This record gives sequence, structure tokens and C-alpha cells, in this order.
Amino acid sequence: MIARRLQSKIVNALGYQAAVAIVGPRQVGKTTLAMEIGSAVGAVYLDLEDRGDRAILSEPRHFLQRHADRLVILDKIHRTPKIFRDLRGLIDQGRREGRGGGRFLILGSASANLLRQSSETLAGRIEYVELGPFDVLEHADSADSVTRLWIRGGYPISCLAGSDQQSFAIRKDFLRTYLEREIAAFAPGLPAATLERLWLMLAHSQGGLFNAAGLAKSLAISAQSVNRYIDLLVDLLLVRRLPAWVGPTRKRLVRAPKTYIRDSGLLHALLGLPDFASLMGHPVAGTSWEGFAIENLLAAAPERTLAGHYRTAAGAEADLVLDLPNGERWAVAIRRGLAPTLSKGFHYARQDLQATRSFCVYSGEERYPQAPGLEVIGLRELAAELAELA
Repeated sequence: MIARRLQSKIVNALGYQAAVAIVGPRQVGKTTLAMEIGSAVGAVYLDLEDRGDRAILSEPRHFLQRHADRLVILDKIHRTPKIFRDLRGLIDQGRREGRGGGRFLILGSASANLLRQSSETLAGRIEYVELGPFDVLEHADSADSVTRLWIRGGYPISCLAGSDQQSFAIRKDFLRTYLEREIAAFAPGLPAATLERLWLMLAHSQGGLFNAAGLAKSLAISAQSVNRYIDLLVDLLLVRRLPAWVGPTRKRLVRAPKTYIRDSGLLHALLGLPDFASLMGHPVAGTSWEGFAIENLLAAAPERTLAGHYRTAAGAEADLVLDLPNGERWAVAIRRGLAPTLSKGFHYARQDLQATRSFCVYSGEERYPQAPGLEVIGLRELAAELAELA
């Protein structure tokens, strides 16, 4: 069991909230984490993808009332969304009887349907926690392990595989499962072949500005369909749409979001890059590192952090802008390699943004100043600084 940083947050939330939902993609470790938490309190576990467990909940109120004094773990809740109405009644009844927190631990793939169902019926009764793949603060203690995590991605079964080749095969199977089964469950009738082509196009344009019209033309579908497909991939936490930073400025801003395949290992599997050597020979290497760094920094950032990218028509650019809850604004440039160089565009950007602190995240581990108010820093160290603010 590799300790997850969110475990203490989930346990604390169960202390005061009746229901806690762990949302995240398949195979990211939700069930393992829930079982670890549940084993300490003698929880009841039900897998709602299992026919037998679904049959047990054919009359959910009857079964769940029998276990009112125990934590009940409901895995793959998106398979039976109607149960949310019953949970609401049980939670309200429990509150009247003095049982406030720690009733239900809910697991499911993040989706518009899941979020809508729960927010309609469990508002004020549930807290959401997004669990992503392993990050550099959980499974990387050296530059080599950071590189391995970047190549393989953070999905546990891929990250912990015996070899790069085995990890690559696991990720290819994962992609096929999503296309053939998981996405079809959330969006029946959606053409899997078209979605696969879109996913591949997003991989080739990793870190690029989102252009729905251009993608629609290449796929021979409407821009509305492209937006709908992207929304689904975003809801499933497979794609990140990083918005453009907007704030008080007289500069002409580029307002299009940037898109990233969130897990670097899935990105490399989509592009057929099984190992470090093949990645270094591919044009996506730089933007792959950029996306990997962004995911790790956002995973470590405190709640209520606002993130975006900054670009002006004149060429000023910051890869990541973080408006932190404490009022600070960080401007971040991301560069792969051990001797990073920055263009004038980033210096103009941090001046435009009036950044409190400015950083260049690179592949090394040594920390040093590069210019007044600007530090070059390793990814793990900057992620740790963000985590300390949480």
C-alpha cells in the first residue's frame, strides 16, 4: 500500500460529513484507498458493478438502515445513480437521530451525470475529493523516479509494472477499455472511432490552444460535437482544459484554453512511445513534460487555487499562473532539460501579472536564482512548497 496524500483529508471529512465521494478515473486507486480507510472502522463494502451486490441493494433503504451504525462503501456508484435519493432520506433521518458524519463513502468515475445526480439530491450532505494518479510527492524520491513517473504515468498498475514494456501494454489495454466500455457507459451511441481520433489529435497537439473548428474540420463533424466530446473527456478527468488567465490588464490576451492529456503515461501510449528513448526523439517531449508538471503542481496546490495560462498577442507568455488562496500570484515557466533558458516573453509576462513569485520548473533538482525575483527549481520541490500551503 503506497500512502496517498488525500487519505487524511478523506478521514477528516468523514468525521463531520455524512457522505464523502472519491471521484476519479478508473484504475486510479479509489477502491484500494477506500478499503484501507474502511478496514480501520469495520466498513461494509458493496461493488455496484457486481450483480450480486446490486441485488442486495434492490431495496436500498432496508439494507442500509440495518447498517446505520457502520460506514458503508458504495463502489462504482455511477452504475446505480437512483440510489442518491435513498441516501438523502437516510442521511436526514440519521441526523435527526444524532448520527451526523461517516455514513457513506462513495466511489465513482467523475462524470456530468454523477455530479448532477449527487448535487441535486445530496447538496449540503456530501463532500467531493478528486483522486488522481500518483504524483511526485507520493511516488518519486529522486530525479530518476520522477523521470520514470513521467514516462509511465501515475496510474498505479502502470507505474508499478515490472518493465517499461509491460507498463506500455497495460496502458494500451486501458485506453481500449475506456473506448470500448467505459465511455460507452457514460455516452451511449457516441462513435468510439471518432472519439479515438479526437483523443489522438489532442495527444499530438498536447499543450496547444484549443481550436474546436479546426478539430471539427479534421474529424468531419460539427464544432458542437467536438465540444461535447471534449466535455466528456474532461468530466472523466482524462483531459484538462487549462483556461486563459483573465484579470485587470490593458494587454490583448489570447483567451483560448490549452488542452492536455492529463496523465503523461496515457499520452505516451496514445502516441506509441513506450520508453524514454522513444519519447526523447518525438516532438511532444517538451509539451509532455509541461503537462506532467502542471498536473503535479495542481495536485499539490491548496483548495480554491485558481489556475490558468497567460499569453498576449505581443508574445508575453507564462505556462502556468496560480492565484493562491493567500493572495499570492505565482508565475511559472516549465522547461525540460538541465540548463533551462527563458525568453523575454516570460519576463514580460511576470511583469504584466505583477507576480508575487516567479519560477522556472525544470528536470533537475538543484535550486538557484536566475534573475531578480526568479528561481529555477525542481518539480518535486515546488510541489512540496505548494502542498505546505494547503
